[in-house]
Amino acid sequence: MDKILLIEDDIEISTMLKNFLTTENFEVVTAYDGENACEKFFADNFSLVLLDLMIPKMNGIEVMGKIRESHTVPIIILSAKDTDSDKTFGLGLGADDYITKPFSVTEVLARIKANIRRNTQYAPSPQNPRTTLKKGSLVMNLENYTVTKDGKSLELTAKEFEILRLLMENPKKVYTKEQLYSLVWKDAYFGDENAVNVHISRLRNKIEDSPRNPKYVITVWGIGYKLGDF
Repeated sequence: MDKILLIEDDIEISTMLKNFLTTENFEVVTAYDGENACEKFFADNFSLVLLDLMIPKMNGIEVMGKIRESHTVPIIILSAKDTDSDKTFGLGLGADDYITKPFSVTEVLARIKANIRRNTQYAPSPQNPRTTLKKGSLVMNLENYTVTKDGKSLELTAKEFEILRLLMENPKKVYTKEQLYSLVWKDAYFGDENAVNVHISRLRNKIEDSPRNPKYVITVWGIGYKLGDF
């Protein structure tokens, strides 16, 4: 059974989500402030974190920062702020998804399942038995879901890993933002480029020697992205 840490100071919302997710066979642990959330997170193992940003004692941004120092567990932000800049900011800090309030519990459930599914270890199919992908000094292990560069481990989130995997498995293919969103987010693309742009930027910051002059993740202007030729 997947275990979720729900960090939400609104007791009504927290209770509603916990009751619903419990009926969907999730184990839900609740926290109502940032300090308690960190205590519970680091004392247990969770499949996913649902995080409200406006929580007392330690805000959601600080909580996410502490989690991201050592863990790549999927984090879904719950927020009443719904502008593109708010979403970009949240994703840029390390969140995997962003749900605006008010929301439907079925939407939250679908996002939770999608993020947990993407975060499970990637198992190569019989048609693609490779367990390792290499490009330059970058090595991706598809069995244990790790990426190293020059022998040093890189901490990628599930979506960052999937974007890089797509590019490395198909080095000649140019992916549009619509294709990346559909394949990685497993959702219909509605023209919001922020999610793809932010994750590409974060990925470059982690794998490139010079993120402003990338050699691994190349922009094909007017089309999308591809793996660099070198």
